[in-house]
Formats: sequence, C-alpha cells, structure tokens
Amino acid sequence: MRWSARREAESRRAPRLSSTGLQMPRPPVWLRWLPAIYVAGVLVLEPVTPVQWPVSFLLIALPVVAAYAHGPAAVAAVTVFAVGFEALLAGTPCCAGRAVGYLWERHYVASYISTVLVGLLGTIMAASRTRRERTLATVRSVAETAQRVLLRPVPRRLGQVSIETLYLSAAAEARIGGDLYEAVPTAHGVRLLIGDVRGKGLVAVETAATMLGAFREAAHDEPDLAGVAHRVERSMTRRATELAGSEVAERFVTAVFAEVPDHEPVVRIVNCGHPPPLLIGPNGVTELDSADPSPPINLGVLVGDDYHVEVSPFRPGELLLLYTDGVTETRDRTGAFYPLAERVRSWGALPPGELLERLHKDLLAYSDATLDDDTAALAAYRLPGDLHGETGPHRR
Repeated sequence: MRWSARREAESRRAPRLSSTGLQMPRPPVWLRWLPAIYVAGVLVLEPVTPVQWPVSFLLIALPVVAAYAHGPAAVAAVTVFAVGFEALLAGTPCCAGRAVGYLWERHYVASYISTVLVGLLGTIMAASRTRRERTLATVRSVAETAQRVLLRPVPRRLGQVSIETLYLSAAAEARIGGDLYEAVPTAHGVRLLIGDVRGKGLVAVETAATMLGAFREAAHDEPDLAGVAHRVERSMTRRATELAGSEVAERFVTAVFAEVPDHEPVVRIVNCGHPPPLLIGPNGVTELDSADPSPPINLGVLVGDDYHVEVSPFRPGELLLLYTDGVTETRDRTGAFYPLAERVRSWGALPPGELLERLHKDLLAYSDATLDDDTAALAAYRLPGDLHGETGPHRR
C-alpha cells in the first residue's frame, strides 16, 4: 500500500476519462439513473390521480434532476423529451384521459415554456459543473504527479528489511500534504525517515521536498545517524533563510530518523520531537520513547542542534512502526484520541502490509471516515536471517 484517499467509498468509484485524457469523477449509479426514476414516478402517479390534477407539471423539474449527473448536451435532450412528454400526457386521450384540446390549454403552454426555461438553466448548470470537474481533475492530476515525485515509491524490500508505507490525505481533493517518509539503503544499513511539517499548503509541500532531498543525500554520506540529522538541519536552515518573508519557526519539521544496520540486531533512532515509534514483536508492543529527545528539524538555531542517537534491540521477526501524529490525534465522535498502541497490541503479530491495511480501515472506522489531519505510516519488518555481531542497547 503506498497511499490512499480519505474515503474508501471514493476509491471504489471508477473514474471516466475526459476528452483531454484526465480522469473525471463518476457520479454514483443512483444519481445517473435519477432522471429515469423521476419519469417512472410521474407515470405511476398519472393514472391514479384525477384528470383535473395533471401531474405532468412535475416534469418541469426534470432538466434540473438530469443536470446533477449528466452533461449539457444530455440535459438539453432531456428538456426536449420533457416538453414532448408533457404534451403527450396533456393531449392524448388514451394515456391521460384528456381531450386533444388540452394540448394548447394556457396552463399547459405555460408548463412547456417553464420547462424550456428550466432546461436552459439546467444546461448552464451542467456545463458549469462539468468545467469544475475538469478543473478538479486537473488539480488532482498535478497533485498525484507531485505526490509521486515527493513521496516516490519505497521498495518493498531493502536488504533484510521488508517495508510498507501508508499515506492518507485529510483532503481527498488534494492528496498531498506535509507528511513525509523515505527509506534508503546505504553502506551503513537501511536508513528510514518519517516526518510531519508544521502547517499546510504549498509551504508545507515545499518544506517536505527540501527535507526529503536533504535526507536522500545525507543518508549516503554521513557515517553517523546524528550526522544525518545535523546535515538535514543545515540544509533546512539554509533553505529557510533563502526564502524572502518566511520565518524559520514556521517551517520546522518533527521527524524520526532510524537506522537498521545489516549485521546488528538493533535499530538506531534520532527522535526530533516526533511521536515515538512502536516496536512490535513476540514480547508485545513497546513504545520506543526517547529519554533525551532532540529538537525538531529547522529549530536548531533557536533551541540548539544537539541530536542524540538511541539504540534499541531490533531482532529478526520484529516490526518497527513509524507514524505521524495524524494517527494518534485522530478522534472519535466523543473527541477521544486514537489509542494506537492499544489497538496494535490487540491485533497481534501481522505482516507489515496487513498491519497498515488494518490500521487504515481502523482509522476510518474510528473517525467515521472524517480524518482531520494528513496521516503517514511506515512499517519496517526485519526478515529472518543471519546476523553477525551483537550490540546491546546504548546511547551515543
């Protein structure tokens, strides 16, 4: 799983292609069939109502009903059909029990004119709706392209580590935000990053892009994980000072840097003001709290850039779950926060893909499909294999 939209129902709707090749949102089936259902309702009412109560006047609304799900050409065709059907019901003795003279009775003529006017308005409304859908499809296409560039697909296996990722955007139309993750194989082991940019919008996206670019370079060059954090801090600070009118405090990032060495059953972590990772294994679920947390990235010039590396056991068969605060700050209807550790503990041992799928569904169910913040998660599972060298927990 790489990332998902906010609502599962939306993902089940098959999009349609516009003339420009963009994926256009497809209205639900019941909405597309609503005009036919409406006409069927009129036909049911017509024979059971007195002759002096003509229900054909209900057809005046038919073009507006069609405008909710169909294009302007279809609405114009529905308008012509509605006028003809009104005339049929008005002046056909076999169908409505009325004399042909009713066809041009002034009330019916007023009905024809009203239907044409409503049809004109419905056609304009359908054209406007179609333009908005094209604009939305264009925005989503650009956002998806930016998403693929910013959060490029992470390989599912890096050395002895199996990795899965999850991204849920709070705004289904945007599908991009300030949460970020990355996994890079290096000579020092597999290095992982998850982070959450303060703020929203283009500033958050630009900050996330800067952070990821700096990490992808530093992860290969720096022999020490604290050095990676220092290098990213310098890059972020330099970039913030280059942007006119920006404040350093508005571009900080909480993050967790993690390193899984190839031949040591440990994980090294630098926690920069971020929610603690979860270690899931045969002995249960453990929060890897930092005894001496480091400052968020890009706040080093204000509070100091002293980054501490903490080491915890990470043996084959264990799983490391990194996540953003969009997970733990998800609320139910009563306002209670999502109890991540408790939920994960109740699920037992799951492969990384199944764990994130379960987390995805549980978050949607817990929040009633109303996520208030972007959410990202990365699950790293240490595959069984030979490890050479044992290193106990310590801090550098």
